[in-house]
Amino acid sequence: MDGLKNAGGGNGPVPTSEEIQARIGKRLDDVAKILAGALVAVAGVMTALGLNSEFVFVALNNESWPIYVASLCAIIAIVCSIVALLIHPTQRGNMWETVVLVLGVVFYMVSLSVAVIGAAKAAGGNGRPTITDVKLEGPRSDLKLSFDVHADGVETWASLAVYVESVDARSEQLDGSDLYESSLRPNDKGVVEQRISLPISPPARAVGVAITALNAGEKDTEDNCQARTERGPACTTLRLPGS
Repeated sequence: MDGLKNAGGGNGPVPTSEEIQARIGKRLDDVAKILAGALVAVAGVMTALGLNSEFVFVALNNESWPIYVASLCAIIAIVCSIVALLIHPTQRGNMWETVVLVLGVVFYMVSLSVAVIGAAKAAGGNGRPTITDVKLEGPRSDLKLSFDVHADGVETWASLAVYVESVDARSEQLDGSDLYESSLRPNDKGVVEQRISLPISPPARAVGVAITALNAGEKDTEDNCQARTERGPACTTLRLPGS
């Protein structure tokens, strides 16, 4: 016979063990090269979901854990790919390379999955309210208060509580001096956008008016305005005319 039959029944030289392991090693190296772009893949997923550099900085400032976890997993996947590329393609080496690549693929998939969560969380905001465009017009006998309340990333089942209260010279609330109270629900996109305008009649002993916007259920938290929380309240105090 001309030549030897290989294991597949065709004619030709039978590949040696070293050649077989080299071929396997080459295929494993191809997988390793794919994992080497883990960070690029994670960044691509976040960009595709609308997470630009502005949202990334906001997320990092708010200590958004998915961004950190996704980046860490992507880095581990890259390390696994580099280790896999450095392993010599022997039978034992290919076995270890396979183990390393399996770990790399796991971290790669985790990083992509968490990147989706991170992008959604960062792009959606965190529900922190703000008070803007505050105006107090007219004489004390005929005051009109107006202001805007805004928040994004509010859960659809949650709400923002808005309070207007009379305060004394030390900015402490006067008993029985609530001037306004409202509960604002977000729209389908999780956004609260409300312009509030109302006449107010503060008691004679009042020196100012305090406006507070916070996530519902947090009103009884001590020192709300100074609380170091992710969704801390927004507080504004205005001095009344003639005080």
